[in-house]
Amino acid sequence: MTQVLRQLVTFDEFVAWYPENPQRRYELHDGVIVEMPLPVGEHEEVTGFLVKKLSVELDRLNLPYIIPKTAFIKPPATESCYSPDVLIINQTNLSNEPIWRKESIITQAASIPLVIEVVSTNWRDDYHKKYADYEEMGIPEYWIVDYAALGGREYIGKPKQPTILVCSLDEGEYQISKFRGDDSIQSPTFPQLNLTAQQIFQAGFLPS
Repeated sequence: MTQVLRQLVTFDEFVAWYPENPQRRYELHDGVIVEMPLPVGEHEEVTGFLVKKLSVELDRLNLPYIIPKTAFIKPPATESCYSPDVLIINQTNLSNEPIWRKESIITQAASIPLVIEVVSTNWRDDYHKKYADYEEMGIPEYWIVDYAALGGREYIGKPKQPTILVCSLDEGEYQISKFRGDDSIQSPTFPQLNLTAQQIFQAGFLPS
């Protein structure tokens, strides 16, 4: 369960406070330090599968993108700072990032072609808060990977079913496409990606 440290802090205070070798992940939500829940094994397998598949595509296309192990997104004009499950960074824009060389923190949408959140028990953050902040920031593509069908019925149907939401920016607003089962993922960033929703959902159940 997500733990909240209620004392309000600024973004600069959060950066100064953040443990050098943290045993837990923390984010800043509107000035509140939030201790993120420890991910379950399936969550890590889904995340690792996505990193593997997207890394192959980055290499195949010879794109100037990287997938960092640990990096934060700082939306402008907020006291928030997020650590997404998968973050693709455009290295060609890093020279324009004001604090990247000192801290692994991204502040510009031009540096982020794609961000992915794999849904866990704090699903409202992914569907509401991060959705709104990533949209306002202008990140062109945002995936919400709800492999365990934890989100609200308005997002993943009734009865609930595992769903991937691909949110693509259009005139400043996200347009949402939903993928389930054998649907092929349609990604504006990776239009030739050959991957179905079910392949992602089953990442934690691959035969040994």
